[in-house]
Amino acid sequence: MTYGKYPQSRLRRNRSSHWSRRLQRENHLTTNDLIYPMFVHDGSDSQITVDSMPNIYRYSVSAIVEEAKKIYDLGIPAIALFPNIEQDLKTPDGEEAANPTNLICRTIRALKKSVPQLGIISDVALDPYTTHGHDGVIAEGDVHNDRTIEILQYQAHIQAEAGCDVLAPSDMMDGRIGAIRQILEEKNLNNIQIMAYAAKYASAFYGPFRDAVGTDSDIYINKKTYQMDYANSKEAIREVALDISEGADSIIIKPGMPYLDIIRMISDEFSFPTFAYQVSGEYSMLHAAAEKGWLDLDAAIVESLTAFKRAGATGILTYFAKDAAKLLS
Repeated sequence: MTYGKYPQSRLRRNRSSHWSRRLQRENHLTTNDLIYPMFVHDGSDSQITVDSMPNIYRYSVSAIVEEAKKIYDLGIPAIALFPNIEQDLKTPDGEEAANPTNLICRTIRALKKSVPQLGIISDVALDPYTTHGHDGVIAEGDVHNDRTIEILQYQAHIQAEAGCDVLAPSDMMDGRIGAIRQILEEKNLNNIQIMAYAAKYASAFYGPFRDAVGTDSDIYINKKTYQMDYANSKEAIREVALDISEGADSIIIKPGMPYLDIIRMISDEFSFPTFAYQVSGEYSMLHAAAEKGWLDLDAAIVESLTAFKRAGATGILTYFAKDAAKLLS
């Protein structure tokens, strides 16, 4: 196959004007591609600044409802909820996660009452609820897989009953997707989607998120015992295949930009709804560079999000969702 040669083929011809570049563009970013992660807290303050994430806040329940209305008006299809609960509610086994009147369930009900057309994606994991900051129950010197799944099942059930549209298990326990799908079927909640964090890597890019939800995992157990090794790619195929076979409706690759190769590989391998998560560290890193005057933030936002589409992502969870929606409009 030949692709022409110079001077008969001048590739700059198609790039010579704005209208031509638009016609030649292979991938398109729209507000339909965006999911906005949001943090909710149980205090009296309407919003609390997350110091490590510029322009990101923990909202009270009433404040997050008002903010969600603005997000819906921007055309963003869905938000992803994460709780920051009071320290005295945290326990070693994260039992507050299974409380039907907990912060996240009350928030889901309030959002669905006020903004029913906005998609609500709810995190299923124990790390915001445990004193040790891990995603599961610690037993026998490790995060115990099967004991954790029992709590995750109930956590998923009460969040679905509260009215969320999508459950997003982010814990990386083996077998939890099948267990959650089973309980949803048993409780006649079979229309609830599962968006599985199928390939979640043990990453250095999560730090600001942990500030936002108030978790700290300094305990001797390392999250590398359940999150994936960032040196591995083929292992992601097995993780994704298992989650799909157990009943996931879509999957998440996390983090985002350092893992574009994983997004492309999974997209090509499965032709399955695949979402990228542009995580907190990526967000804060771009902001920090822009504050130094080292890059144009607006341009970097659109370029980085378009890169996910180019890699094959169906959509993107990003803290830039509001900014991107405004830029794209």
